[in-house]
Amino acid sequence: MQAISIISTKGGVGKTTVTANLGGLFADAGLRVLLLDLDMQPTLSSYFAIAERAEYGTYELLAFNERDVTRLASHTAIDRLDVILSNDQHRQLATLLLNAPDGRLRLRNLLPAFEPHYDLVLVDTQGARSVLLEMAVLASDIAVSPVTPEILAARELRRGTVRLLEDVAPFRHLGIQPPPLKLLLNRVPAVSANARLIQQSLRLIFRDDSNVEILHTEIPAIEAFPRAASHDLPAHRVEYRRPTGRLAPSALEIMRDLAAELCPQWREQIGMVTGRTRGRHANAKPS
Repeated sequence: MQAISIISTKGGVGKTTVTANLGGLFADAGLRVLLLDLDMQPTLSSYFAIAERAEYGTYELLAFNERDVTRLASHTAIDRLDVILSNDQHRQLATLLLNAPDGRLRLRNLLPAFEPHYDLVLVDTQGARSVLLEMAVLASDIAVSPVTPEILAARELRRGTVRLLEDVAPFRHLGIQPPPLKLLLNRVPAVSANARLIQQSLRLIFRDDSNVEILHTEIPAIEAFPRAASHDLPAHRVEYRRPTGRLAPSALEIMRDLAAELCPQWREQIGMVTGRTRGRHANAKPS
């Protein structure tokens, strides 16, 4: 089982959208996928329609070390895609984990309970530095950080997200290797000299950093992603063909490329996703 956390210390960069759409693509590729919503503003928990709601959520998982998957994982209306819903309404988990001896390692210690049931766990996190964010990073094999092509986002990336990875580096002394950080350029405008300048600057800044990689796949600022969310669907099901006259690839092409770049071991299954899988959602109209 592989664990990927979607992280950023800056809010509004598209973490939840990336998490949900990756989950939907991997599920349509035939993988058993678990989404874990660690955001205090639980957008991921309401992203997809819930077909069967579990009695527990992230609070019971992390506060009580609950390991019973049947009581934790809610089934979405997307086949093979489950979610552990965010239910820390009183925002107690951060304080609890901060004062627990195993706080930053709790999720890492709990994940083996999910291994018989899932191939992939995708963790959506809060857009702020917290013990929950550090815990997610230390439980992950890969950390993906969406970055919007604007100067403030680029500055926050260096000051916040990259610093976070540096701060958890001492866990190597416990035999825990922090995950590589993969930067995902998100919401890239079709034509923007400033955006291209920032992209070039980021690639220059991190070209000699072996722990940071800028992904080749970029997510353009296309309407398919918000439109898909309004239909409770992953974007690759809504736009599986590139619209006539647009230079940017279709949402299906974008998400297949991203999924294959992150998890090349599943490239063959990913390449077979057509976007025409409808499941219980037959009403969305493709482009």
